[in-house]
Amino acid sequence: MTSWWPRKGRRTPDAPVVPGGEEHFLSAASVRVRAAGGGAGAGRDIAGNAFGPGSQVFDQRQYHLHASGESPPVRWPLRIGRVPALASAFQPRAGTRERIDATISAESPAALVLSGGGGVGKSQLAASYAAEAVREDTDLVLWIPASDVHQVIAAYAHAAALVHAPGTAGSRPDEDARAFLSWLATTSRTWLVVLDDVTDPADMEPWWPPHRDGSGRTLATTRLQDARLTGAARRRVDVDVYTPREARGYLAGRLCADGCDHLLDEAADDLAQELGCLPLALGHAAAYLINQGTPCAVYLDRFRDSGRRLDQLLPPEGDTEGYGRRVAAGLLLSLDAAQRSEPRGLAEPALALVALLDPAGHPHAVWDAAPVLSFLTHFREGAHAKRRWWRRAAPPVPVTAEEAHAALRTLHRYGLISSDRRDGLRAVRCHALTGRAVRETVAEEYGISASIAAARGLLAAWPDSDDADPDLGVVLRANTAALARHTGAGLWHPVCLPLLDRAGQSLLGFEHAAESIAYHEWLIDRNERHLGVDHGSTRAARDRLAFSYRDMNRPQDAVRILERNLAYARRELGWDHPDTLVAGGLLAVSCRMGGLPEDAEPLEEQVLAGIERLSGSSHSSLRYARSLMAQCRDLAGRPEESIAMGEEVVAEDERTRGPDHRSTVVTKASLARYYERAGRFDDAIATQQQVVAFRHRTEGPEHSATVTARAVLADLYRGAGRKDEARLLREEIVALRERAFGPEHAFTLEARSDYAESLGESGRLDEAVALLAGVLTAQERVLGPGHLHTTKTRLMVRLFQLKATDALGQDLVDELDAPADD
Repeated sequence: MTSWWPRKGRRTPDAPVVPGGEEHFLSAASVRVRAAGGGAGAGRDIAGNAFGPGSQVFDQRQYHLHASGESPPVRWPLRIGRVPALASAFQPRAGTRERIDATISAESPAALVLSGGGGVGKSQLAASYAAEAVREDTDLVLWIPASDVHQVIAAYAHAAALVHAPGTAGSRPDEDARAFLSWLATTSRTWLVVLDDVTDPADMEPWWPPHRDGSGRTLATTRLQDARLTGAARRRVDVDVYTPREARGYLAGRLCADGCDHLLDEAADDLAQELGCLPLALGHAAAYLINQGTPCAVYLDRFRDSGRRLDQLLPPEGDTEGYGRRVAAGLLLSLDAAQRSEPRGLAEPALALVALLDPAGHPHAVWDAAPVLSFLTHFREGAHAKRRWWRRAAPPVPVTAEEAHAALRTLHRYGLISSDRRDGLRAVRCHALTGRAVRETVAEEYGISASIAAARGLLAAWPDSDDADPDLGVVLRANTAALARHTGAGLWHPVCLPLLDRAGQSLLGFEHAAESIAYHEWLIDRNERHLGVDHGSTRAARDRLAFSYRDMNRPQDAVRILERNLAYARRELGWDHPDTLVAGGLLAVSCRMGGLPEDAEPLEEQVLAGIERLSGSSHSSLRYARSLMAQCRDLAGRPEESIAMGEEVVAEDERTRGPDHRSTVVTKASLARYYERAGRFDDAIATQQQVVAFRHRTEGPEHSATVTARAVLADLYRGAGRKDEARLLREEIVALRERAFGPEHAFTLEARSDYAESLGESGRLDEAVALLAGVLTAQERVLGPGHLHTTKTRLMVRLFQLKATDALGQDLVDELDAPADD
């Protein structure tokens, strides 16, 4: 068997396959286990055993280390991603390997695509190539779950940081991913990139690694047979099921490795044939045989019997994969055994819930949630059985979190899921084919209950703020999307709606604005279809969408969508309801931001009149309406009115919620801005210092909200003439922004521009011009030449140049009057 990537020099056969230079942030150390002369080499569990000459196991482990300060130098070779461990009875599949190697040798494809149905062993073949690449000292082996193109982009971005690819900023995953692809195209290092389970050729098209003759190779797996996968010099090799000999070899190797060779009888060949020689189905059957001590002949009888029953549950016309009925039958037999294992009766409902979530995984914390435990308690074996009406059923014994996690390990042991805490936020995973089979058979018994439990479990695992753990937010949003796909209209059950809203709330903010717009446009469409155009969740989603439109400088779109909410509120609630006043206030703010003062003014009059009529109420929406009116007065250039209203709101918040309540701090930050507009810098500074102190105490000194509050304080220092204090604070902020977002993030560039402004105002004009020149170049590339921040920097460069030559005068006036792209 010939490897198809450049070799740096073979290790001796007995050398441990441990990379000499583990990368510092994410390493996957590979340890090879060999067994010679018919002996057995034991791994951690039944999934990690080697039997006989040539068999081997790769035990993959991940370690995470968050380093501060400068990145350490790259330590080659790098192993990124979790390569699936080779099966204990892995079959070399010589015929398939010959076709793969022949394609590579004859055509030197840009990428080799292994295509075949689910469960035929594509990933195992890819893992064998990855293991061979590790043995051959390939510099970079990168394994990526590619079912979602966003996973590919994220993996590329992570790899870009690890290899120090030029242009990696750490702020935009798509830009860092492109930097990584550029690095692959130019590096002299050898590499292998494996894209496992490509599902969307159109989305994947821009993200294929470059074609490299000699130093780099790309290997992809997919269920699809799509012409778009074989464009641009990519070549496809079809992967089919095992040959009868390979299927027999798998069963023999698997059973003998566990000391169960006595179960291998004359029915083994018939059993393999009945299972369609499908690797996945053979794996389930072998697990059942081992755990139950059942000979092949007995299992075959049971399988055939069970197959007849499953024809009613999974008819051929519903089997788009062409073999699902047989796989589902084998799956259910294994599940029956798991259901009888301890903790008894929990495996089936647990699997029904897992199958509804993201196949890439979800955190173990979901299984600590009370709604999930209640679901398992209710559906513990026998608890949901029909009883005669005159018999009072004893209350079920509550399922504990310990039992729930034990049920996951049972499913893991039977090969139905993977439950490994080393995988962190993706600890509980279910193969996509297994999940599909479960959803189409087992999950039907649990109906909407499983979807409700999954939704409430995800919601319980979601922290109040995504800022504490952004990666957890990403995983939970992916699981919410998977649940929506798998559940369909059932997810719009009233109990599940808070999860959909929480996913939308987690996307609010400038950094997620584009993703938020896409999500909320989708959510509003589904809400209107399932709930109605005026449902509360639909209107709340419109409000969030309007915020994201404004973050993306699309106030006119915000106006359009908020008009629908106001129309409903006026019709159903009237102007004397606090919610109507809030709807009117939100629309008025968007009109002001969109340059529509003639539309904003009548709205403001209506809202202010309603606030006056309800002046005795302490409704929280009424306070929010007052805050919105203060913002409108500020946008209208009437600072004294905005200050009066802002002070009133702050006083009421302090009285009803306390001075350190988060909502009180938000209104104080707005009041500080109003003071600044009126030239009351001492009041503005005193108020903003309270905001900074609160953020520092609750979020920490380097949190984005804290740094933003300090940046506002620096602006106030500058406005008050305290320029040295402003310059020193801005210098600190530049360092914090660079550490948090990278050198070319929009936030970092803005901070560097502000610092240059302070340098120029301190008389250090040459330093200011030099720093601004670099900022301007980056902003034109990152933000575009016509962006507001880019234009401001361009004018500042010209201003300081003119100051340096004492040329202020008409030239500056002309410069300020020039178009933004001039």
